[in-house]
Amino acid sequence: MSKKPQTVWVCQECGYESPKWLGRCICGAFGSMVEEKVIPEDEKDSRRRVSSGSETAGGAGRPQKLKKVGSAEYARLKTGMRELDRVLGGGLVPGSLTLISGEPGIGKSTLIIQAAAEIAAREGTVLYVSGEESEEQIKMRADRVCRELPDSLLVMAETNMENIMAVSESCKPKFLIIDSIQTIYSDTLDSAPGSVSQVRTCGNMLMKIGKSWNVPIFIVAHVTKSGELAGPKTVEHLVDTVLHFSGERDHEVRILRAFKNRFGTTSEIGAFRMEERGLMEIQDISATFLENREACEEGSVITAVYEGSRPVFLEVQALTSRTAAGFPRRTAVGVDQKRLAMILAVLEKKLGIHLSDQDVYVNIVGGLRADRTSVDLGIALAIYSTIRGAAPSRRAVAIGEVGLTGELRSVQNADRIVMEAARLGYEQIILPARSAERIDRSKLPDTCRIAGVRNIYEAAHAFLD
Repeated sequence: MSKKPQTVWVCQECGYESPKWLGRCICGAFGSMVEEKVIPEDEKDSRRRVSSGSETAGGAGRPQKLKKVGSAEYARLKTGMRELDRVLGGGLVPGSLTLISGEPGIGKSTLIIQAAAEIAAREGTVLYVSGEESEEQIKMRADRVCRELPDSLLVMAETNMENIMAVSESCKPKFLIIDSIQTIYSDTLDSAPGSVSQVRTCGNMLMKIGKSWNVPIFIVAHVTKSGELAGPKTVEHLVDTVLHFSGERDHEVRILRAFKNRFGTTSEIGAFRMEERGLMEIQDISATFLENREACEEGSVITAVYEGSRPVFLEVQALTSRTAAGFPRRTAVGVDQKRLAMILAVLEKKLGIHLSDQDVYVNIVGGLRADRTSVDLGIALAIYSTIRGAAPSRRAVAIGEVGLTGELRSVQNADRIVMEAARLGYEQIILPARSAERIDRSKLPDTCRIAGVRNIYEAAHAFLD
């Protein structure tokens, strides 16, 4: 006997459920509660997923000894794009759910249709389900960015989840794409597409498709005005991998990052260049961000971060000017604002530089955001160079984490960064003394000088020496 459906109030920001309406949710959001129906669970619940051999006679799951559970070695599915495979950890894992987000127009659909065409040409049937665009629109984009369109690449404009499951069961795709999950709805719920209940239910149904048939699934999601993933965290917890596609509209470089990856590292990045014929992979990402690496200019310092398995060199530019207002400005592009404030305080305290009457502007050239602490020394020396009005005498690279006492802390993979800097022809590398002790200087050319410094004071003298 079925029970009468009840209603609950669900927060559209965090997914919190309440039996009554709340003006303010526990997450702090105002006016985010929406009334939704609760469908009672049936005795034959199709949402359960029990592995073979772990079900009892009564239909309930039973525990197993972990050491006796078999582990399968899956061959990863190559997407045909090395930068995308790098971020994924070597390719797509069968049965995995991958969520990709990014601002509108950044190139998510372009990246996916290119990967879909490559997989369809090598592996077989690929199903592209679009809830936002028609088949004609997808065809126009594919004609522009794909070299060829194989017969095994199928496209369908559909928003009903039950229909998507029926088509997937009939065509048995090797790769499934959902664009986007905020437009998909299930008949079992009365709420609108994109609500917490719909996203959760459709996500569970997609997970059942992927895990049951070993089909890798790509799910496109929207983002908010601040660039964060739209909707509750429910979506991120459901999937195995969360990718974010970022870049500036006025720059052609696009960066793909992994914020969550159950099958690989989250430290790798993929670099692409947006061109008329689609997204092109960038092999030498450092050369893209270093256009004027031959020049030694005031307020410009080369620094580096180690992303996954390769060093990435960046140009930090700083500018100071006397403030016209009572409160000086602190503007940072590509750098954490709080980190910049800390570095400015260290410069004032340890080097005696007065910045209370100066506006400070710091920029990472190329639109890349540097979240690693290894760029601290580069930011500090760029500010020091512009405030002193002096440029370094030789082309230098500066890496190191700046502490509150002014000391420099060691950097991971500093030896690999140094070797790459020497290969690129830099004449001086300034880094913490502990990191410099681990460098094999015999492998460096005679024109490359290693300056191991202990604090910000020694780094400033070595930079302008």
